[in-house]
Amino acid sequence: MSRKIFHELHAALMCADPDAKCTQVAALWRDWQAGVVFDRSAGPPHHIPDAGRPERPELVEPSALRSRRMGSREGHGAMIHAICHIEFTAINLALDAAWRFRELPDDYLADWLRVAADEARHFGLLRTHLRTLGYDYGDFPAHAGLWDMACRTAHDALIRMALVPRVLEARGLDATPPIMAKLRTIGDQAALGILDIVLADEITHVAIGDRWFRQLCAQRGLEPEPTFLRLFNEFDAPRLQPPVNEKARLEAGFSADEIATLAAERRAPPGAG
Repeated sequence: MSRKIFHELHAALMCADPDAKCTQVAALWRDWQAGVVFDRSAGPPHHIPDAGRPERPELVEPSALRSRRMGSREGHGAMIHAICHIEFTAINLALDAAWRFRELPDDYLADWLRVAADEARHFGLLRTHLRTLGYDYGDFPAHAGLWDMACRTAHDALIRMALVPRVLEARGLDATPPIMAKLRTIGDQAALGILDIVLADEITHVAIGDRWFRQLCAQRGLEPEPTFLRLFNEFDAPRLQPPVNEKARLEAGFSADEIATLAAERRAPPGAG
């Protein structure tokens, strides 16, 4: 009996157990690389209000997350937990990108299987490290808004590629170096090693999103950068927060002019333009 790729992607996406999800994702990517032939037949995708996740952590609005001092044991754990949660959610975002936009070719599917496998590996590394600090995934509240953009962009692959890899993941390129600087002050060499891996992989992930965004724009006769800026504003996407990691963004496919324009958008007062 042939294996149905979209059935298996959906099963991994909806799996609530983090260890089982990561195992399923790793196996799918390994089998794809080994040349297993999957059946791509499937009906149309449906709305998923929430992907599979454990009952904990409790998901709250960003404003409800309590600030903790990095130098404290609790603050240290909360920081690693926050990154761990981002990576877990990124597994679901990558799986949904692969499962949902099934009209796109095998190269697209392979790219997002790879991203999902990378995110699962990052999650595993961070969770293992979190446990060495005396905590586990679920011990702190976490950001509730990351899945929201997947729901808002579920109708169009071009919009998804614009606003998840080129906004949400790209924000990680900016945020990671300052986090690493904080971890360096408390001597967490293990976390620094993990975040070196994460940052290098995230540049690749943003570049994958950038490539597919530009390819979809070309198919529709759209100019990529004006289209991105229009979608960025139309969907009220999160603005750039300094310092901007210009080097990483350039490696991932942004132009210097585009970065400057986005930075100016950040500085514009509410309602300007």
